[in-house]
Amino acid sequence: MSLLTAEILAKLPAMYETDGMRGDHPVACKLFTPWGYATWYILEGEQDEDGDWMLFAFVAGLGEDELGYVSLRELESVRGRFGLGVERDLYFPEGQTLRDVAPEFCARLWPAEDEQKDDSTTGVKSHENE
Repeated sequence: MSLLTAEILAKLPAMYETDGMRGDHPVACKLFTPWGYATWYILEGEQDEDGDWMLFAFVAGLGEDELGYVSLRELESVRGRFGLGVERDLYFPEGQTLRDVAPEFCARLWPAEDEQKDDSTTGVKSHENE
């Protein structure tokens, strides 16, 4: 099974195209390990000169959930129990955003506007992540 189809690649935002979307990044597809918990929600990508694809994804299930980069070749080379490889979720619904698949992560990274406002009595920001 191809992890990234022509249809997925056609709608995949280029690297850094979704910067500033604060969790509203569209998820192009979901990849996962059928033998474990690792899941990659692919958000952006760009083809390298050597033909490989560099992907930006939200990664869950590898100990610490995070945003990061992974190459398509790297994902295709992963083998688990019984020689199983990474698979694409064929039933992942279209139109999902990062906030849909990782609401707690997004809330920590991009708190709601009212949580960022200055406290009127102290003048101190209630969230230091900005």
